[in-house]
Amino acid sequence: MATLYVTEFAQTVAMNGTQVGQMRAFPPVVEQTVAITGASVQSNAFNALTQCVRLMADSVCSVEVGASPTASATTMRLAANVPEYFAVVPGQKIAVITNT
Repeated sequence: MATLYVTEFAQTVAMNGTQVGQMRAFPPVVEQTVAITGASVQSNAFNALTQCVRLMADSVCSVEVGASPTASATTMRLAANVPEYFAVVPGQKIAVITNT
């Protein structure tokens, strides 16, 4: 079964007091997985402390973020095994669906 790995982070650490070279501070707030299937599947709502997420899918998929999102073949596509980072709104969810 294909999986989307969602790691939620609360803080950003700036190097040398600047906004250049930002990194996510460990530990993450929440880690969750979402099954990637032929139908749109939603994650749990992001934690109230979550400011950004790291997404990593082990197969090609499409995602959508929102209060009640539905992913489709025309929403943002993620490559397999390539981590991506996004700022998000606490309480929202991510939806995922398989794509080629």
